[in-house]
Amino acid sequence: MPKNLSHLFRLGFVALALLPLTQCATKKTGGAFYAKDFDPPATRPTNPSAVKVKVSTGAQRVYVVEGDKVLLATPCSVGTPSTPTRSGTYRITNKVEKRRRASSPGAGYPMPFWMEWMPAYGMHWGYVKPYPCTHGCIRLPEKSAAKIFAMTRVGTPLIIAHSHPEDATAGARLPVLDDSTLPDPPMSYMLSEQFFRDIAYKGNMFKN
Repeated sequence: MPKNLSHLFRLGFVALALLPLTQCATKKTGGAFYAKDFDPPATRPTNPSAVKVKVSTGAQRVYVVEGDKVLLATPCSVGTPSTPTRSGTYRITNKVEKRRRASSPGAGYPMPFWMEWMPAYGMHWGYVKPYPCTHGCIRLPEKSAAKIFAMTRVGTPLIIAHSHPEDATAGARLPVLDDSTLPDPPMSYMLSEQFFRDIAYKGNMFKN
């Protein structure tokens, strides 16, 4: 890619990263929104040891709960039928805020706000689509990922199932997110430290 064209792509991606922190700032055709524009309201946990994360693979939803209270709800992307996000009850075993992919292809690609529940499987930032599209990981919108990372700790329970009761309540009110038409930014930018600076959460994470 010519140097000047690569520069333009990077500027465009950075500009998108710096859009106002509104829940639904940029509407796409068909009623969907880019995941970058989604900033879910979050309630600070009163007892971090009581926090659980529930993942609905059928609805592609993640819920952070404390008791019966939903602290945060967000769309996500889960694994395809051939590489599924497997159901089960787990615990977060490792957290890395600025993680990069270690294996090839794609070595060095950023996977920030990494929350691992099994070796090589984690919740993390990634492009979100309204259909299963991952190799088993759980992709989150960037602001959702930053908030869930702040609300959890090593040992937090993670319950993955085809559905959860919250799908009919908090999950039903969530917008459709679709990053499928976003252009791929240049790899030079994705491999840079500037990417992590741009994706860092800016503003007040919690409404309380």
